[in-house]
Amino acid sequence: MMLSVVLVTGCYAQRESKKEKKGKKDQTEQVQAPAAEAQPAEENVVTEECVMNISLFNESAKNKQFADALEPWNKVFNECPSANRVIYSQGRNILHWEIEQQKDAASYQKAFDKLMKMFDLRMKYFGTDERYPTAWIKGIKALDYLVYSKSDIIQPPYEWLEEAIDGLGEKAEIEFLRNFVVLSDKKYAADKAHAEKYIADYLKVNALLDAMIADNSNATQASQAQQYKNGLDIVFAQSGAADCATLDNLYKDKVKVNNKDLDYLTKVISFYRRVRCTESEVYFSAAVDAYKIKPDAESAAALAAMSFSKDDFQQAIEFYRAAVDLTQNQAEKADYNYKIAQIYYSKLGDYPRTKQFAIRSLELNPSNGGAHLIIGLAYANARGIFDDSVLQKTVFWAAVDRFVRAKQVDPTLAEDADKLISTYSRHFPSKEDVFMHPALDSGKSFFVGGWISESTTAR
Repeated sequence: MMLSVVLVTGCYAQRESKKEKKGKKDQTEQVQAPAAEAQPAEENVVTEECVMNISLFNESAKNKQFADALEPWNKVFNECPSANRVIYSQGRNILHWEIEQQKDAASYQKAFDKLMKMFDLRMKYFGTDERYPTAWIKGIKALDYLVYSKSDIIQPPYEWLEEAIDGLGEKAEIEFLRNFVVLSDKKYAADKAHAEKYIADYLKVNALLDAMIADNSNATQASQAQQYKNGLDIVFAQSGAADCATLDNLYKDKVKVNNKDLDYLTKVISFYRRVRCTESEVYFSAAVDAYKIKPDAESAAALAAMSFSKDDFQQAIEFYRAAVDLTQNQAEKADYNYKIAQIYYSKLGDYPRTKQFAIRSLELNPSNGGAHLIIGLAYANARGIFDDSVLQKTVFWAAVDRFVRAKQVDPTLAEDADKLISTYSRHFPSKEDVFMHPALDSGKSFFVGGWISESTTAR
C-alpha cells in the first residue's frame, strides 16, 4: 500500500542545469572529449576503437535504438570504463532496455547485476563530478534498485538513499526524499525497534522539504515538495509511530537524560507539536526543561496552556505572566493578560483579579470586547460590595455598562452582549427598591464602590 502511495520512477536520468535546453524529453549527456570530463579516479587507455564505439552507442541511444547501442556500449564498458561520463548517463538507458528484454530469471538477474555494477564504476571513475557526485549516483542507484530488483531486501537502497540525502542536503532529488521515508516506513512496519530511526528519518526529510518549499527561486519544485510533504505526513500518521503513547515510551527516558541539551529538547518539542501530542507528560517535561534553559514568550504560553489542561491554574497564570514579560508584541501581551483574566474568572472565581488583568488587556488592546464582557460578568457575580441588599443590585448596572461597551468596541460580540444585557437587566433595582432609596432614582449618577469602583447611571 505504501508503494502505491509513493511511486518509484526511473525518470531521473540526469538533473538539467539552467544552461541546458528546456523541454528536453531525454535527460542525456552529450559525448565530450575526455579532457572536458571530470577527472576519473583511474585512467584506462582510451583507444581509437573506444572513441569510435562511444560515438556509435551514444548516437544510437539518443535515437532510442538501444538494440544497436548495446554491443558498442558493452565493449566500452568492459575495455575503457573511465573514458567518458556518457558511458554511464546513456548506459543507464541502454541497460534499462536490456533488462526489460529478458525472458528468464537468470538472464534478468545478470542484466540487473550489470546495472548495479555500472553505478559502482561511475562512482569509482566519476564520483568527484561536481554536478553528479557520488551521493547523487547512490540515490539514482537506489531508485533503479527499487524499480528493477526482484528481491524483497530493502536495506541496500535504504542505506544508499540516506547517504544520498546526507551528501546532497537541499540539492537532493525529491524522489530520493520520499522513497527514503517509504523504505523507513516499511522497515518500521517489519520491526518496531526501528521506531526512533523512522522518526528521525521522517523529520530529516520534512526539514529538507520545508527548505524546498521556502525556496522562492524554484516555484515548481516548491509546489512539488509541498505535495510530497503532505503525502509523507499521511504515510507517517498511518504508520502508528506517531501514536502519543508510543512516542512517550520512546522519549521519556531520553528527555530525562538530555534535560540540559536545548537542541535535543527543541527537536522533541517540535516533533510532539507536529503530531499533536501536546497533552503528553513527556512533551510538558521537555518544554519545561527547554524553558529553564532559554525562556521565551512562545514556550511560556505553551506551558501555560499545558498547565491549564492539567488543571494547574496557578501555574498556568505564572507562565502567562512570564509570557507577558518576555514578549515585545503589544497584541500578544494583551492576549496573555486576557487569558489570565479568564482563568481568574472561570476557574478560580477571583473577580477582583479578573478585572485587574482584563483592564491590563484593554490598556494594550482597547478593541478587546471580550475583556469588557468578562469584567461585566465579574461584576454580576460580585458579592459583598454593599451590606444593603438593594444597593447590592447596583452592580448589575455596572455589569450592563460593560456589556454595552463590549459590543461598541467589537460589533461581532453584539449577539452575546445583548443576551447578557437582557439577562442581567432583570436584576436591576425595582421601583419599590428605588422608593426606599432616593439615591437610586432613574438618571442619577451612582458610584459602585469596593473593588468595582465605577460610576454608573441609575435606571
